[in-house]
Amino acid sequence: MRILISNDDGYLAPGINALIDVLSPIAEIAVCAPDSNRSGASNSLTLERPISVYQSERGFYYTTGTPSDCVHIALTGLLPWRPDLVVSGINHGMNVGEDTLYSGTVAAAMEAYLFGIPAIAFSQAERGWRDLDSAARCARSLVERLYSALPKPFLLNVNIPNRAYDQIGPPVATRLARRHHSEPVLRTQDPFGRDMYWIGPTGPFKDGGEGTDYHAVRHGNVSVTPLRYEMTNDALLDTLGGVLS
Repeated sequence: MRILISNDDGYLAPGINALIDVLSPIAEIAVCAPDSNRSGASNSLTLERPISVYQSERGFYYTTGTPSDCVHIALTGLLPWRPDLVVSGINHGMNVGEDTLYSGTVAAAMEAYLFGIPAIAFSQAERGWRDLDSAARCARSLVERLYSALPKPFLLNVNIPNRAYDQIGPPVATRLARRHHSEPVLRTQDPFGRDMYWIGPTGPFKDGGEGTDYHAVRHGNVSVTPLRYEMTNDALLDTLGGVLS
């Protein structure tokens, strides 16, 4: 198997290096990741400036672009082969519910999916990298278990609790949770008295009950959520057509 690995925390982040270590024994690995943290980059592509690409001492590629840039460049001109699978992460903190819309980790996987390549985004539930080795073992197990079992291409969003490996519950298929609106922005001032704003924290969950990714992770299970990019509101399509006709 040939696997391309990316992330949004940067090529030096512990999470991506844990993935590299556990997947290298079972696959030919290529890495193309941002040069620094690009959390919240979503599916953005860099269109108004060139993107530089460098190689680390381990031979892995890192770029000045976004996670989507990294996968796009790797697939369309950088790699001499087409990967069988693209893996993104392991992210520093969970990506559940609406987080998936903003996540650079998920975006890197989705970019591969748009090219018809199976992809999995991995995240740890809590920040701090505690029990990262356990999360990496879970990631490898899911790669080995799901790659051959699912119809291709697929796009999966996986969240892993920060627990010792033998204390992590089995993986469960989940849907995305739903949050309330985010909290208000935080206003401050720079040294010159000009207003500055920090995006406020995310709101509490409106729907985080059984069957959701949030519920699974909070109860010690690995959540596995199948995603798609198709956003057409089919329920409104016929009504809209009638109004416009």
